[in-house]
Amino acid sequence: MTTTLKGTTAQQDTNIIPFVPTGSFYFSHGIQAFQKRRFSAAVKWLKKAVEASPEEPLYPCQLSVVYTEVGSYHAANQVLTEVLAEHGKEYVDCYYLMANNYAHLGLLNDAKKYVDTYLEQPGDGEFEEAAKQLRDMLDSLEEEDEDDDWAFEDEDELIIYQETAFYHLEHEEWDQALSVLDEMMELFPEFKIAKHRYAYALFMNGNRDEAIQFEKETLEKEPANIHCDVNLAAFYLKQGMKEEAAFHIERLRNVFPMHEQQKLAVAETLARAGYYKEAVERFKSLRDKQVTRRRVYYKWYSISVYHTGNPSKALQLWEQGCKQFPKMGKEGGPWEQE
Repeated sequence: MTTTLKGTTAQQDTNIIPFVPTGSFYFSHGIQAFQKRRFSAAVKWLKKAVEASPEEPLYPCQLSVVYTEVGSYHAANQVLTEVLAEHGKEYVDCYYLMANNYAHLGLLNDAKKYVDTYLEQPGDGEFEEAAKQLRDMLDSLEEEDEDDDWAFEDEDELIIYQETAFYHLEHEEWDQALSVLDEMMELFPEFKIAKHRYAYALFMNGNRDEAIQFEKETLEKEPANIHCDVNLAAFYLKQGMKEEAAFHIERLRNVFPMHEQQKLAVAETLARAGYYKEAVERFKSLRDKQVTRRRVYYKWYSISVYHTGNPSKALQLWEQGCKQFPKMGKEGGPWEQE
C-alpha cells in the first residue's frame, strides 16, 4: 500500500510544470499597484521586472515614473540615464521625463538642456506639447529675473504701494485695492505685476469680462507669462469653468518659479484646483516670511494639508491665519473650500 502511494506521488511530480515569473508578470503587478497608488509595492514589483528582463527598457521607464510621483526625482533621473545609455535612440521620451524632474528640483539649466534635446529629436514625440509648455515656462522665469533686476529710483515708495495693495487685497477691500493699484501702475509702469493684481481685484469686484479679456490679450502677446495663467485659472475656477481652467493649471504644474511671490501664486492655484499633494510640496518650499504671513498662504496651505490627511496641522495653520485675518473665521475651516 505504501509502495503504491509513493509511486503515485512520484508519477504526479513528474507532471508538475514549475511556474517561473517573467518580467511581464512582475510589470503587470507593478502597474496595478501604481494605479492603486500603492507606490512602495509598485517600486518593489517594477524592480523585480527590471531584474527579470534587463533588456526591456519599458520597465525601468515606468519605475522612473513611480519615483517621480513620490518626489524621488534624483532616483528617477538615475534610472532614465541608464535607459538612455542603453537605448538612447529608441527612448527619446526619457529626455522630457528628465527635464521635468530637473524642473521639480529647481535645476532650471539642466531642465532646459534636456527639454531642448527632446524637442530637437525628429518626429512627433508623445510629450511634444507638454515639452513645449515646459520650455515656455522656463523661458518665462528668465524674463521674470530680468524684471526683478530692474532698479526703481523710488524703491521704498514702491514697497509701500505693494504692501498697501496687498493689505486691501487680503482683506477683500476691492475698491481700495483698485485705487492703490491704479496709482501704482501710473507711477511705476514697468512694474508689470501690478497690472495682474489690478485684473484680479477687477474680477473680484464684479468686472469679470474686463479682467478675463485683459489676461487673455496679455497671454496672446506674452505666451509664457505665468501671471496670466495664475489669474485665468482662478477666474475660470471661480466660475465653475473647469475645462477652461485645466489648460492654465497644466501649464502651472510644469513650472517651478524661483521667486517667492510666484511660488505662492502657483501653490494657491494648484490648491484651488484640487491638486492638494502638489500644492503642499509647493507651500513647503516657501521660505520668505513676507510670503508665509499672507492670508492665502494660511488658507490654502491649511486646506491642502487637510485634504492630504493631516487635520491637526491644517487646524493649526487655520487658527494662525484667523488670528491675523479675522474674516477667515467666518469661512468655516479647512474642510470647507470654494
